[in-house]
Amino acid sequence: MSQGIRRIGVSTGGGDAPGLNAVIRAVVKAATNKYGWEVMGIFDGFDGLIHLRKAKLLTPLMVRGILPRGGTILGASTRGNPFAYPVTVKGKTVLKDLSDTVIRNMKRLRLDALVVIGGDGTLNITYELYQKGCPVVGVPKTIDNDLSATDKTFGFSTAVTTATEALDKLHTTAESHHRIIVLEVMGRNAGWIALEAGIAGGADAILIPEIPYDIQRVSQRIRERCERGSRFSLVVVAEGARPKGGKQSYVETNVPGRLPRLGGIGNQVGEALARATGMDTRVTVLGHLQRGGSPTAYDRLLATRFGVAAVDLVARGGFGRMVCLRGQRIASVALSRAVSRMKAVPSRGELVQTAEALGITFGR
Repeated sequence: MSQGIRRIGVSTGGGDAPGLNAVIRAVVKAATNKYGWEVMGIFDGFDGLIHLRKAKLLTPLMVRGILPRGGTILGASTRGNPFAYPVTVKGKTVLKDLSDTVIRNMKRLRLDALVVIGGDGTLNITYELYQKGCPVVGVPKTIDNDLSATDKTFGFSTAVTTATEALDKLHTTAESHHRIIVLEVMGRNAGWIALEAGIAGGADAILIPEIPYDIQRVSQRIRERCERGSRFSLVVVAEGARPKGGKQSYVETNVPGRLPRLGGIGNQVGEALARATGMDTRVTVLGHLQRGGSPTAYDRLLATRFGVAAVDLVARGGFGRMVCLRGQRIASVALSRAVSRMKAVPSRGELVQTAEALGITFGR
């Protein structure tokens, strides 16, 4: 067991995801009940370790009732990288390395360890802090399910459920009006949400980043459906999908301290299908609906297990590691491995083959 632990911090970085509050609750309760530690909440990601007013002690009473709540009571930030932190100098935004400030402030807050809940970007930063000597433990969080070191990430189940429910609703209006309806979903460079929701929601075409699509192949499948009497179609498009020989679509680039923001591919696909088929076409961008709302039972349970496992990892001195799910078992993996590779959809994998056996086209 790690000796001398008296107080740990917990923070949530990157985009929000259903289940974050369940992890926070589990960390606070396990640290307090099992080990008698104090837990300090770090607000707005790593911002809370740059601006100390964004940190306060959390008690079990303070996390009561947050298990079913979406979002995060600690706030999140997608642009708080302390190694490239945006600051204004003489009216211009520049990026500065404030990682030493983070380390100093951890000592000022008397933190013996830090539990960081985040996706690939946040965990990359966490690994860099570990290399500078910070005692850190990671918890994988992303609705995209694209972290290779864990079988599942919490938030994914809720996002897939939300997208599937949207397809159920769009199915009836598409059929009533004999339309093509395109649903754009999140996922960045991984197509897991689009693939699983598309199969579960009865989509006719699924376009994902891992399989560049030919719009003529998609149009052909839709025309074939019409000839068989199905005068409507549902098309699920992952935000990172791209046509063969083409590029991904972005709505925001070149913002200091922020990753380029994907978007617009749903409208591009809708316009192309309308031209190619002559059918009335509508586009729905699901957007941040996938990030919000109460987490599913699966996400609540996985998030809770991760939170308790992270506290146990701190107690064992397992710094520089991330908790993960392997089959039905909670394990841990080195952060260096956790952030080394994105988990993409296998283009010839079982899920893709299942979809194609059902007649779903990927436009290839």
